Amino acid sequence: MTRSQSNLDPERWPGLDFERLPRHVAVILDGNRRWAKRNLLAQFQGHRAGVDTVRLLVRLCRELDIPHLTLYAFSTENWRRTGTEVDFLMTLIEDALRRELDELHAQGVQVRFIGDVAGLPASLQRQARVAAERTGGNCGLILNIAANYGGRQELVRAAQQLARRVLMGELSPEAIDEQLVSGALYTADQPDPDLLIRTSGESRISNYMLWQLAYTELYFTDVMWPEFRDVHFLDALRAYQARERRYGANGVAANVPR
Repeated sequence: MTRSQSNLDPERWPGLDFERLPRHVAVILDGNRRWAKRNLLAQFQGHRAGVDTVRLLVRLCRELDIPHLTLYAFSTENWRRTGTEVDFLMTLIEDALRRELDELHAQGVQVRFIGDVAGLPASLQRQARVAAERTGGNCGLILNIAANYGGRQELVRAAQQLARRVLMGELSPEAIDEQLVSGALYTADQPDPDLLIRTSGESRISNYMLWQLAYTELYFTDVMWPEFRDVHFLDALRAYQARERRYGANGVAANVPR
C-alpha cells in the first residue's frame, strides 16, 4: 500500500481492498450522445457533460493512487461521424485540455497522447505538445488520451517499426518476440491495463488496445458516461477485486499489490 492509500477513508470506499487496486485502468467513454437524447438535450451537450466525468475520474484515480489511466477519446473510426460532430469533438478536446492543464499539472498528472497524433487538427496537435512538455516531468498519474487511435493501426505501426529495423540489419525476424512488439506500442513503458471499463451497455472492446487487453479484466456497465460517478467506479473496482486472475495458468495469479 502506498503512503497516499494508507490515508484513505474505508467508509468512503466500502468493501475496497486498497492493497489490490489496479495499476492501470482503461476506459471506453461511451453513451454521451444517447445520454443527451434521453435527456432531450442537444448532442453536443452530452459530449460536454462527458468532460466533467473525465475530470472526476482523473481526481478519483489520483485519490486512490492508481498510476495509469487511459481514456478512449476519439477512435480512428470516429472520423465517419458527421463533419460537424467531428469538428466539435476536436475543439472540445483541445479546449478541455487547455482549460484543465494548470490543474492537471498542479496535481502531478503527466499527460500523454497516444494514437496517430499527426492526423489530428494542427491546433490540437500543438496543444497536445504543450501539455506533454509541461507535464512530462510529473511523477503522479500518467493520463493517456487515446485520440485518432485504433488498436489495429497501433499494431500495424509496431510491425512497420520492427520491419524497418530488420531492413536496416539491426534485427533478425527470428528475434522478434512479444517483448519487442510491446516495446513498439504507444504504451511501451507502461503496464498493460488491469481493468477495462466500458459504459453505456455495450459489451465489446471496439478496436481498443488489442494487444494490451490480452489478460485485462473487462467490466461493462449500463451507466452512460456522463452519469458515471464515484459509486460506479467503486462498483467496477470491487468487481475487479472479486475476480481470480489466472493468466492461462492452473493456479490463481491474484491481483498483485504494487
